[in-house]
Amino acid sequence: MDVREYAAFDGLGLAELIRTGQVAAAEVHEAAMEAIDRANPELNALVGDRFPAPLAHTVDGPFGGVPLALKDLILHAADVPMQAGSRLLGPGVTLSYDTDLMRRFRAAGFAALARTATSEFGFAATAEALVNGPTRNPWDLTRSPGGSSGGSAALVAAGAVPVAHANDGGGSIRVPAACCGLVGLKPSRGRTTPGPDHADPLLGLGVEFVLTRTVRDCAAALDAVHGAEPGDRYLLPPPQRPYAEEAVSDPRRLRIAVTTDPLLGDTTVDSSCRIGAEAVARRLETLGHHVSYAAPVIDAESFGEANCVAWSGFLAAEICDLAAGAGVAMDAQHLEATTLACVEYGQSLTAMDVFAAQNTFNDITRQVAAFFTEYDVLLSPTTTRPNFALGELDANDTSLDARGWHDALFEVGTFTGLFNATGQPAISLPLHTSPQGWPVGVQLVGRYADEATLLALAGQLERAMPWADRRPSVHVSH
Repeated sequence: MDVREYAAFDGLGLAELIRTGQVAAAEVHEAAMEAIDRANPELNALVGDRFPAPLAHTVDGPFGGVPLALKDLILHAADVPMQAGSRLLGPGVTLSYDTDLMRRFRAAGFAALARTATSEFGFAATAEALVNGPTRNPWDLTRSPGGSSGGSAALVAAGAVPVAHANDGGGSIRVPAACCGLVGLKPSRGRTTPGPDHADPLLGLGVEFVLTRTVRDCAAALDAVHGAEPGDRYLLPPPQRPYAEEAVSDPRRLRIAVTTDPLLGDTTVDSSCRIGAEAVARRLETLGHHVSYAAPVIDAESFGEANCVAWSGFLAAEICDLAAGAGVAMDAQHLEATTLACVEYGQSLTAMDVFAAQNTFNDITRQVAAFFTEYDVLLSPTTTRPNFALGELDANDTSLDARGWHDALFEVGTFTGLFNATGQPAISLPLHTSPQGWPVGVQLVGRYADEATLLALAGQLERAMPWADRRPSVHVSH
């Protein structure tokens, strides 16, 4: 199998070739390793070298032998270093066990081949950590692939791997999906397990999953890894039928709300993002859905304050423990300026501050849930701009305090962060193109625990407005 042939298939396509004996798994892995080696010099998407051979995996899982990349944050594999995008951890922390989701990836048959770049501890809408340097967008090497799952997004978009791990605490799956022209689902809180290291990452904001090029890979991956582990805080109802079946079935007639106005604050929304969402809204009407313009009304200032508390408190707790364990100082030699500012703010918080943030999230969640009694889905742009220039979001800007950095990020992610607080599933789809030829993401948000409706609608839109023939300028098949 050569690289061009390899890159033509999504994950399920490769799994079918292996399962039916049309190609050996080893041939797929060789092609994947060559593809990664071709793409990475231009993208700088890897952390360290790719693995010399795939990590151990179950050969007869639904993705038996399919290449996977692992974001270098939260999830970890036994005996594989994790650096979390930070100089604080030196060459990385190596643990002796898999996280629960990593174990599920192996059981699904995913063959992990590399670690991918992230921002420092994931708190940025880009992947330009000082420890790794900037990761570049394969659509335009002067632009960011988004973040914090930027390395994963760049590799998938460039055809190097069909699926990559990602996580999302404010848009870190959906923002890079939008910037790189991918499918990015943030599942409901509790749909995928954060164990055993965490119970409720970021006061419940953080969720783990993957980035893909096709809706069917996204759905099948969720089938393979969803569900709670003993000790998890949440036990969600299982789907009534496999998500993969939903993705190939048209949904019922849905009540869809549409907004192109920022959900959090008064950030300017680029015309390409507005036009893209409006075009999808019109197409949904032709598909038989009831579409109207409406959106939940949120107190943006209260949300921003609570969100900054959640992020800063989590960063302070994690980084203080890691620094103590590594025996290093929390200073400018080991942490970027905005990370250090967030840690210092997090250390100043009291238990009352944290409970106040949780109370704010509770109030907002109930307001948004009431809105979703009237609508099945909310449609919006994913981001305020198709992408942004490298260097624009400078995590080492010493002039920014914790709230200043938080607000700079939410100028990009005004449409995404709300649904980390409410716990609802949200998916970004590459349904539009900007005048510059860049992909433009459109976000669909569903009711809590209703990934089934989102994936059915996403599959319908993929068939009605296909994107499979769009490829970036940096692609392993070129």
